[in-house]
Amino acid sequence: MYGNADIQEMPLGVPLFRRKVSDFLEANGLRLEEVDLYLAVLSPDGGILAGGGLRRDVLKCLAVNEEFRSEGLMTPLVSRLVSEASQRGFNSLKVFTKPAYRAVFESLGFRLIGSAPKAVLMENGRGLEEYCAYLSALRRDGTAGVIVMNANPFTLGHQYLVNQASLRTDRLVVIPVWEDSSEFSYAERLEMIREGCGTLAEVAEGSAYQISAATFPTYFLKDLSDASETQMRLDIDVFGRHIAPALGATVRFVGSEPSDPLTARYNRLMKEMLPSYGIRVEVVPRLKSANGRFVSASRVRKLLSQGRFRAAAPLTPSSSYPYLRAYLAGRALRTELDAPLKPGLVGPDSNGAHSDMDYALMSRSISAIRPYFPKMAVAASAEELRRLGIEAEDAMMHSTGGVNAHRGAIFALGIALRACSVLSDAGRQPAEDRIILHSACRKIASRILHGPSEDGSPQGGVPSHGADAVSKYGVKGAREMAEDGYRELFTFWLPYYSSIKKQPYALQRTLVYLIAALDDTCIIHRAGLERSEQLRDEAADIFGRIAHDAAPEDIQRILEDMCRQYSSEGVSPGGCADMLTLIIFVDSILTK
Repeated sequence: MYGNADIQEMPLGVPLFRRKVSDFLEANGLRLEEVDLYLAVLSPDGGILAGGGLRRDVLKCLAVNEEFRSEGLMTPLVSRLVSEASQRGFNSLKVFTKPAYRAVFESLGFRLIGSAPKAVLMENGRGLEEYCAYLSALRRDGTAGVIVMNANPFTLGHQYLVNQASLRTDRLVVIPVWEDSSEFSYAERLEMIREGCGTLAEVAEGSAYQISAATFPTYFLKDLSDASETQMRLDIDVFGRHIAPALGATVRFVGSEPSDPLTARYNRLMKEMLPSYGIRVEVVPRLKSANGRFVSASRVRKLLSQGRFRAAAPLTPSSSYPYLRAYLAGRALRTELDAPLKPGLVGPDSNGAHSDMDYALMSRSISAIRPYFPKMAVAASAEELRRLGIEAEDAMMHSTGGVNAHRGAIFALGIALRACSVLSDAGRQPAEDRIILHSACRKIASRILHGPSEDGSPQGGVPSHGADAVSKYGVKGAREMAEDGYRELFTFWLPYYSSIKKQPYALQRTLVYLIAALDDTCIIHRAGLERSEQLRDEAADIFGRIAHDAAPEDIQRILEDMCRQYSSEGVSPGGCADMLTLIIFVDSILTK
């Protein structure tokens, strides 16, 4: 009766449809999870007879109303989902389901690739077969050992594990976790592992077949506490069945886990399960730092989230430094964007003076340019750094539909990221490093702005309103500040911010300081030279009132007044925002 029923999309962004799908799944003992698409077979009165979702290459939240499970609804539903996935570029789909439903999916062309007591993992394409063929091509003579690591980021602890494992086997293969939900992207983690391992191990590409929390759907498990155990057993089963045999591996190395009970349980399960596949598990005691604490990626991430590069860096090999700095550059952009009460600027509370920008657009811009930061940090020449900046601008423009959200920040952060490579001596004082960074920024900016291009012609700047203001009024714009190595930043603005950064409204007070001190070409373009000078004087007066000892409630009131004024006048201190971002970044590099 329902075999030819119409299959319709359920737009989960609409609360009514989301609630309807959630209620349907709950009635069938399941939970709604994040999906890119949800399709349903509806009854004539609009009730859901069967439904299923797609999250990238994984089928999720599949269910059939109990009364209609003999009507053959799953076949057309899954066929439609497979077709939708193919149109999105996914030709090899996976499904996690209860073992009792294995036969149903086998009839739909899926085959088993992993099994656990409460779940099975199945696939309808050749994805795992092709990945194992790739791994088989890495096989060499002698016994092989394997390490699977997330390396978020790669630390001295990871390097120690690799070194110890390499001494215990003829050849060692390291596989990075493939999921891209970490602070450091898969591409960054892969490069950190390769650079950190050197010749000690061969680093293979990761895959979706090392199951992760980002892709494993727990919707059919009645108790969420079952999810982790099931995930680990599936992961170990897939490794023992497919990954290890493809590599010819007979030993898997893991680091000891003194604090995280989940990882400790995972290690115990591996020791329990893998010997049945002919694989032994060797646990390497975790490395301790000089202060007696265990070296961990979570510790490094915590320090970075606090903006403390000088404390985080000693826990990682120097090959990871560019990636830590890139993280901090992205953090600086996010910190500036997330600050409210910024006169004229986009934040979480307002679009400021902008009709073409909002918080979501600025967030997309940051995500688009973030991948270029590690490359900028290690650029081999001024020409390469210039090219990367242009590519980052293009990515920004593509993400924002042509809106210039962060051009100035790309320019300033690119110079600073490359300049940080001169900071090799962790024993120096921050004041010494400020002098060194100032000099390095000046030299790098000069090479970018005045060095010849690849074809030997002089470099020209990208046309901008700021450049027009510099030409018309003779003020100091972004190029001129860079050529001077951001002298005022290192001499005045950064020390001020560093001295108050733990106080209320530190970012906003520093922004007011910048408005009072800078010839902001964005303000000049919008308000004219005469009004911009008046705004500088007004900001100087305000800064005098809030610089140090003002009560938080008074600062808030003053900032609210400034925000209303700047929005009404259409004034946006974009150049000051770029410098505020640079201050946040440089402070995080120098802070221990």
